[in-house]
Amino acid sequence: MLYVVDQVRGVTVLDNIMYVVCDRSSTIRLYNADTSSPLDAVIDVEGIIYPFDIVVCRDDRQLYVADLLCIWRVSCDDHSYVKWLSTGPTTDVFAVSALSLTSRRLLVTSFWSERLRQYSTTDRQLLRVVELPQYVSYVLHGVETTRGTFVVGHYGRSQDERLQEAVSELLTVSSLRNTRRAMC
Repeated sequence: MLYVVDQVRGVTVLDNIMYVVCDRSSTIRLYNADTSSPLDAVIDVEGIIYPFDIVVCRDDRQLYVADLLCIWRVSCDDHSYVKWLSTGPTTDVFAVSALSLTSRRLLVTSFWSERLRQYSTTDRQLLRVVELPQYVSYVLHGVETTRGTFVVGHYGRSQDERLQEAVSELLTVSSLRNTRRAMC
């Protein structure tokens, strides 16, 4: 049994290696996925401040780490890293809280945003912005389905106005063209 004495924020697995990010740590810890034993190597990503989540792209063997105002890309092979996408003061500011990845499309969730953002992992281009319904008041996590819809875990208001936890599937028709007009 594995015990990590820290507040774990995210876990992902590639090639029998489990990658773990913990609260307020710039270190990605590595474990054997079968035995849960720590490996001798760790990945230190200088600059990570508040990691919230981690996912791995099996196609390009890159880790994507959600930090408060950016996303880091880290190589599983040579442990090199780069601040891949900034969401801070000079852009459309949103705090990154959760990530999911489907076929080189990175879905970014923010606690305080009324939309999900989807980026291409090959060129960092914003592919889509998914507007959330008005009843969604606080988004926890989102994933893209194989049908092209989105499932989100969230808090929302019921008809009697109580805040309730829920999971909703969203059909989307939003596109980047609509997003560009809204941002200009």
